[in-house]
Amino acid sequence: MKRNKELLSEKAAKEIKRIIKEQNYDEIFIRIGAKGGGCSGFTYVLDFCNTKDAYDVEYSDKGVDIIIDKKSDFFMKNVTVDFKDGLLDRGFKFVNPDATGTCGCGVSFSM
Repeated sequence: MKRNKELLSEKAAKEIKRIIKEQNYDEIFIRIGAKGGGCSGFTYVLDFCNTKDAYDVEYSDKGVDIIIDKKSDFFMKNVTVDFKDGLLDRGFKFVNPDATGTCGCGVSFSM
């Protein structure tokens, strides 16, 4: 069962839809989550996939289907995925108000 949850900024949703259209993806989901690693303890994950696992939680936001595994769902509670399109700062960015620290490059976080 899909739940509605605000996870994506307008810019992130627009970019995800653009990629899906450009790549002609069919029945695709965005998988986001957190995994151990990086200098601060955890790193974020964002990927396109077409399979779901039994332990996935399904969300829908701004017309995008999102999958988060149950372990990562805790870390994604208040996260917003944004998209930056600057010359030196291009890509998806995770904004997590619950993070207690980040590394210097902003790729990993701690809680």
